[in-house]
Amino acid sequence: MEFKHYSVLLEETIDQLHIKADGIYVDGTLGGAGHSSEICRRLTTGHLYGIDQDDAAIAAASERLAPFGERVTILRNNYCNMIPALKEHGVEKVDGILLDLGVSSYQLDTGERGFSYRFDAPLDMRMDKRQSLTAGDIVNNYSEGDLFRIIRDYGEDKFAKNIAKHIVAARAKKPIGTTFELNEVIKAAIPAKMRQNGHPSKQTFQAIRIECNRELEVLKNSLDEFIDFLKPGGRICVITFHSLEDRIVKTAFKRNENPCTCPPEFPVCVCGKVSKGTVISRKAILPGEEELNVNSRSKSAKLRVFERA
Repeated sequence: MEFKHYSVLLEETIDQLHIKADGIYVDGTLGGAGHSSEICRRLTTGHLYGIDQDDAAIAAASERLAPFGERVTILRNNYCNMIPALKEHGVEKVDGILLDLGVSSYQLDTGERGFSYRFDAPLDMRMDKRQSLTAGDIVNNYSEGDLFRIIRDYGEDKFAKNIAKHIVAARAKKPIGTTFELNEVIKAAIPAKMRQNGHPSKQTFQAIRIECNRELEVLKNSLDEFIDFLKPGGRICVITFHSLEDRIVKTAFKRNENPCTCPPEFPVCVCGKVSKGTVISRKAILPGEEELNVNSRSKSAKLRVFERA
C-alpha cells in the first residue's frame, strides 16, 4: 500500500525552521517524508537525517527522498535515540530538529496495523513492530485501575471508569482480540445519547496507542537534550495533536528559556541557571482555514518553536 501522508502545518514549519542551504537538519518522525522533502529542496551542501521506527515509513520515505541522494541519511530508530544515533554519524550539533507527533495517515489507513477503530483487525498499534508490547496486551492484561488511568489521562474520556470496568468484565469471559470487539465493549460503556459526538472509541484508541508506544514519556525525556544539541540560532519545531503533548512541549520550552529556580523575592539570581534560548511561539501556531478544509486530521495540530541562544 502506498504511504499516503499529508504533512500538517507544512509551510508554517518550513518557514519556522529557518533552513540554511548548508545546514544539518533532523526529522525525528520521518513518516511519509512530506516535511523532509521540503527541507531537502532547500539544501545545497547541507544534510538531512530522517528517523522513524516504522519499517513501512522507512521504505516509503527512502523512495520519496531518493532524488536527493547524498543529502539524506535515513535511520530506523525511535527519536529518543536521536543523539547517540547522530553521533555515530559524526554529528555533534544540528541547525534544526522537527518532530511531527501525529500518527501517520498510513498507519491509520492500513487496517491490519490495528491503529484505527474503522477497520476490523488484531489489536496491535505498535509503531515499531520489533517491540513486544501490543495494544492487545494492554487491553487484556492491565489492571482495571491502570486502564482507567490511561483512558482518563491519555484519552481524556469522561467515561474512562466505565470503559475500564466494561473491558475487564468482557475479557473475563474471553480475551478481546480485535479492534471491532473492543469497539463493542466501549460502545456498551457509553450512554447512547452521549455517542452522538464522533466515534465512541476515538479517545480510548488514542489512549491505548499512546501507552503502547510510550509516546508522552519519550517526548518528556527528549526535549531538553534536543535543545542542547542545537547550534546557536538553531531551532526545534514540534507539532502536537494532543493537549498533554502540547503541555509537555510548552513547559519544556518555557523552562529552557527561563530555568532560574530562585524564589521570586530574590533581588538577583543565585541559582546560576542560564537561559538556553527563546520561545519563538508565544502562542501555538495553528493550521489555517485552507488546511483545515483539506485535511480534517489537522484540526487538533499545534506547532511550537524554540530557538537556541
